[in-house]
Amino acid sequence: MTILSVERPDGLVSSASAIAVDFVRDWPRAASRLNAGHRTAFQHGYWLGAWYEAFHDLSPLIALISDATTGGDIAIVPMISHLRRGIRIVEFADLGVSDNNAPILALDAALDAAAADAIGTALIDALRALPDRFDLLRLKKMPAQIGGNPNPLVSLGRIGSCSLNGNLVLTGDDYEDYQASIKRMQMPRCWRVFNRHAGARFEIATDVARARELLDVMDAQQQARMRKLGSRFVLNDETHAQFYREVARRGVANGYAVISALVCDEAIVATALGVRFGETYFLLRISHTGDSWSNCSPGLLVTERTMAALHAEGVRRFDLSIGNQDYKRRFGAEPVPLTDVSVALSWRGMPFAWRDHAAQGLRRHPRLAAFAAQAMGKRTR
Repeated sequence: MTILSVERPDGLVSSASAIAVDFVRDWPRAASRLNAGHRTAFQHGYWLGAWYEAFHDLSPLIALISDATTGGDIAIVPMISHLRRGIRIVEFADLGVSDNNAPILALDAALDAAAADAIGTALIDALRALPDRFDLLRLKKMPAQIGGNPNPLVSLGRIGSCSLNGNLVLTGDDYEDYQASIKRMQMPRCWRVFNRHAGARFEIATDVARARELLDVMDAQQQARMRKLGSRFVLNDETHAQFYREVARRGVANGYAVISALVCDEAIVATALGVRFGETYFLLRISHTGDSWSNCSPGLLVTERTMAALHAEGVRRFDLSIGNQDYKRRFGAEPVPLTDVSVALSWRGMPFAWRDHAAQGLRRHPRLAAFAAQAMGKRTR
């Protein structure tokens, strides 16, 4: 464990003169801190607890940031460390399964620009002071806001520097008005077509056994789809399968984990997996049986039916996940920029940080980025 203090700029959370950064190496020790803190769905205890348990071969490194004088909590940063190509990297606990990554913020944290800069500086200095001799800090897919509060770590990078973005649909209070706004998708017609099949219904799993059954179907359907496309599929390997089922086990009963499906007597036609936190739902995975059911657009329909069901329960914000497939625009999604940060912690990490910064800079110039990708033999979309 390391504690490092830095001089406090005016406007931090108290009259203290320093910020302390402690590191703990296991999630359970950190999980009890900031239980009521500002976070997104991907910093929820169910998500992170399942993540650290499933990806146990990696080394947890959770930063506890506090006021050094009062001991008052400011933030928790859930991270890991690992070795890649001889470089010791620190990054969020993610590995591609989370739509965003962020610190958990104390409810009473008053974070102006100066305070945000001080927190970022303290975290970097504390990482450099550890005996592990880390080389590179990578913080990817960070939202600018956390529960309506500024994310202090985005000040280390440039807003929107991530190649990915969220896709947010704001439905408002009247779902019929929202349905009218997407009438070109013909979701009512698709629902009528689907309902011609015996036993046709939409459902959301309310118990762990049913959730697991739907996840088994989802894995099989997605694997078949990826095989047809000639793409690699890993979400049903032992680690990922354990992770998603543990999220379901922890979160189905109280509505955090939302596993929904279109079902009829013939088959489970389509499934969707998402997580709900407050008034926001994040869609993470969709699967369907394939072309034989295309007349009712099952992937779109299970998404819309899930939105309708959750809207009735008070959800008003629907993030259709990272990636910019055309159907998300048809649902009325607006892009939400995310931020990437790369900081060299040693001279060995400098070339990697420079490369990351160059890639982030290219994203501001799409034509140049496409040319660079072509020159490197990469396919662009």
